[in-house]
Amino acid sequence: MNVPFFRPNIGEREIEEVVTCLRSGWLTTGPNASSFEKEFANYVGAKYAIALNSCTAALHLALEAVGVERGDVVVVPTMTFAATAEVVRYFDAIPAFVDCDATQCIDVDALEEILDRLKNGQKVAGVPSDHGPVRAVIPMHYGGQMANVDEINRIAALHGIAVIEDAAHTLPAFIRKDDQSPWRAAGTTSKLTCFSFYANKCITTGEGGMAVTDDEKLAERIRIMSLHGMSKDAWKRFTSAGSWYYEVVAPGFKYNITDMAAALGRVQLGRAEELWSDRKRVANEYRQRLASIPGLELPTELPDRRHSWHLFSLRLDLSVWRTGRDAFMDGLKQRGIGASVHWMPLHMQPYYRDKYGLEPSDYPTAASLWPRLVSLPIFPGMKDEELAAVVSAIGAMAAEL
Repeated sequence: MNVPFFRPNIGEREIEEVVTCLRSGWLTTGPNASSFEKEFANYVGAKYAIALNSCTAALHLALEAVGVERGDVVVVPTMTFAATAEVVRYFDAIPAFVDCDATQCIDVDALEEILDRLKNGQKVAGVPSDHGPVRAVIPMHYGGQMANVDEINRIAALHGIAVIEDAAHTLPAFIRKDDQSPWRAAGTTSKLTCFSFYANKCITTGEGGMAVTDDEKLAERIRIMSLHGMSKDAWKRFTSAGSWYYEVVAPGFKYNITDMAAALGRVQLGRAEELWSDRKRVANEYRQRLASIPGLELPTELPDRRHSWHLFSLRLDLSVWRTGRDAFMDGLKQRGIGASVHWMPLHMQPYYRDKYGLEPSDYPTAASLWPRLVSLPIFPGMKDEELAAVVSAIGAMAAEL
């Protein structure tokens, strides 16, 4: 049996809504996008949501909104996807990388140390001595389990910097301070949060993203900059409610979402709990069925978190799997199992390594985890026989050790 790494869960309702949008004659940003924003903000519990064409766009505009400029520093986890750091480079600003902890999210102790060193003029790997001010930190919620946002916000407040959460893997995801505290959703725990609706994310619009905030000024800035720097609700100029007249108030970008994508997203958002429940089912089955296979460190859900289970990322014990992670991946491929790796740490990627003179040892936890990481297939609608095939393939490889 061939098992894909991911298969989109698209039903007839999604298809019908996209077709309805096509027949409406309104294809670009319009009423579906506006409704999607309102519904998304309500779902996560934020005041404002701005629908965009990617999470990368959301991160870029969030940094612009908090005032990042050339030479400024933005603290970024090294254990993240390329987009989290590349948006910093869009400004010719400097990414100061920080190591991860055992959850593969940002290490708050390392974050505090780096910010203290930058404040005191001490050397930080990859950051030139003539750097500008530190503007923001972008914690990334690895795999769908939230980082320690309360500590991150506490530390950021001491240094007067913005927290912009990269929530590309989370919808929904929750955190609480203790057993007596209420659950708080990703999207409500920092100044700005950015979501992804890429094809394999928790809900999808094919390509798309969302920036959410409770700050009206930040929301307004992101909205204006998302469509050429044109004055508010410029898309309405083509409707009976709008006017042909608009003003360009800043040199903006072309980051708006289409109404076709938003139509798909609205249906997917309505199914978010259903899709989440099915991902949890797959994760729970994996954890039960893989527990007896030696040499596998399985992902866990912390007691104060609710995991989105966008990824099921395990770690190999290389003292057991002596042939290494690449051979493990090849073995899965030979048996028809799609798998991936999330990720090579950014400080080890050629661009950042060479530009900033970084060494693997600069961020030892991420560097030590990287050769051991494997992401298994997990998606809503995954059949039991597909899940069984993945477990059987790993069991067969373990028997050959």
